[in-house]
Amino acid sequence: MTKTPIGQGKVSIVIPCYNHGAMLREALASVEQVRNANVFEVIIVDDGSFEAETTRILNEVAEAGYCVVSQPNRGASAARNTGVRLAKGEFILPLDSDNRLRDVYLNEGVSLLKNNPSIGVIYTDAEYFGERTGRWHVPNFNLLSLIRTNVIDVCALYRKKLWEEVGGYDEQMPWMGLEDWDFWLRVALHGGSFIHLPKIGFDYRVRRDSITAKNRQHVAELGNYVFGKPEMACYKLLRETDEEVQNLRAQIRGMQGSPSYRLGRGLLAPARLLRKLWRCFR
Repeated sequence: MTKTPIGQGKVSIVIPCYNHGAMLREALASVEQVRNANVFEVIIVDDGSFEAETTRILNEVAEAGYCVVSQPNRGASAARNTGVRLAKGEFILPLDSDNRLRDVYLNEGVSLLKNNPSIGVIYTDAEYFGERTGRWHVPNFNLLSLIRTNVIDVCALYRKKLWEEVGGYDEQMPWMGLEDWDFWLRVALHGGSFIHLPKIGFDYRVRRDSITAKNRQHVAELGNYVFGKPEMACYKLLRETDEEVQNLRAQIRGMQGSPSYRLGRGLLAPARLLRKLWRCFR
C-alpha cells in the first residue's frame, strides 16, 4: 500500500515577521479563528527582529507551539523562501504579519485545489482596515492585466511545486514591495493557472509606514528590474506594445472632435461594415 506523503492536501501558512510583534498577535488570532483540519502547520519566520516587545512575543508564540524560525534580516522574499522551504504542506498560504486571515482559503480554496489539479493559484478580494476602509475588489485573472500592474496580493493559496519550479521569491530585488508581482509573473510564465474567488479572503492593513508605501517611489525602477530579466523578454514586449496601444488610443480620443477625424470615420465606414459581415459569415 502506498503511503500518503506528509502534508498532502494540507496547507502550510507562512508568516514573515520583522518588528511587528503586536500585529503578529492579531494575525495569529485570526488564523486560530478560521483554523480547520486543512491546516498542517503555521511557520513564523523572524527576519532579524530587534525590538524587545517583538522578541518577547516571538518567544511566547514559540512556547505556545508555533514553529518559529529566526534568521538575520534579509527582507521579505528571503523570509518567505525560508518558510516555504521548511513547509511540509502541499499548499502554501503566505500571510503578512500585519494582516488578518479569513476562512475562504482554508475552505473553498483548498477544495478547489484538491479537486482541480490543473489549478495552480487561488486568490481573493480583501477588506481594507487601518488607514483605509472598504473592499479591495480584485479582477478575474487576465495575463495582460497582471503584466500592466500587480493585481494579486502575496496572500494567495498556491501549490508548493510552483514555488519550486520558479525558484521561489526573488531575494535580489533592489527594493521590497513588488516581490509578489515578480513571483506571480514567473508562475504564469511557467504555466501556472490562476483562479479568482470573488470573496474576502483576508484583511489588508493599510499603513503609511509599510514597505509597499515607502517604496512606492521606486515602482518604475522595480518595473524595469522585473521586466529586465531575460526570462521576462516576452512580457516586456507585451508591456511595451500595450503602452503604445494605450497612448495611441489616448491620442485618438483627443482627436475625435476634429473635422478630419469625422471625415476619416465616414470614409472607413464601408470597410468596417464589410469586416463585420465577414466575421458573421466566416
